[in-house]
Amino acid sequence: MPTRSKTKATVWLIENGKVRSRSDELATEEPLEIRLAFPRQTVAVTMRTPGADFELAAGFLYSEGVISCREDIQRISYCLDNLVDGEQRYNIVNITLREGLNPDLQPLQRHFYTTSACGVCGKASLEALRLRNYPPIPAGLTVTPDIIYTLPNKLRAAQSVFDATGGLHAAALFDTQGQLLTIHEDVGRHNALDKLIGSALLNGQLPLNDRIVMVSGRSSFEILQKSTAAGVPIVCSVSAPSSLAVSIAKEFGIALIGFLRGEKFNVYTGLERIG
Repeated sequence: MPTRSKTKATVWLIENGKVRSRSDELATEEPLEIRLAFPRQTVAVTMRTPGADFELAAGFLYSEGVISCREDIQRISYCLDNLVDGEQRYNIVNITLREGLNPDLQPLQRHFYTTSACGVCGKASLEALRLRNYPPIPAGLTVTPDIIYTLPNKLRAAQSVFDATGGLHAAALFDTQGQLLTIHEDVGRHNALDKLIGSALLNGQLPLNDRIVMVSGRSSFEILQKSTAAGVPIVCSVSAPSSLAVSIAKEFGIALIGFLRGEKFNVYTGLERIG
């Protein structure tokens, strides 16, 4: 089994001038190497929280344009020959693409190392997304503010690993009635969203044209790039978006919501989707 998502630790609590030790749990952070089997080539190394590694790898390849459908993946497996200090860490995922698929991997060179904190620096510009020919998100889907208001509490209530560690981001998928469909946690926002999209891909649920995505933290270029690839019409976050995230949302027809806290939020693009 992959490394657990939580790691036990001893901490010293200083309170009212006194020191005492207690046990604590930390969010596990381990490297994951995403490797193509034929030809054998590493396409990315990301620091992630173990769990849903196959979904993470599949979602990453999909959102980066390496694959376009579930059928492009012939097989996903762990590399079981890799040991760290004599222990199998399950930190390499091998992906075999369908025969005849020869994707251009040059753009992925920037992903040789990805931190969990902020994604990949120096990402491609908005023009690079245009060149992928993503279709605009279909118009027509709307959600009432009352539904939007309920999402943060539902996301927070479902963050089981966060409850234990206090150190994880989350990406959640909702229907238009505000029902939580799935949630993934990770030390990186972009990893959590890749896990969510990869799960939808492997289960034949893409595109997500009638779904809402909510992420903890801020909405960055990475979050909107991946949401665009998955066809998500509404993206919400508890914090602010970046300027490039707003540009992507505007171009591809995504309603981008930020500072969603209590019964208040900002709409940066796509106001017509808020009924």
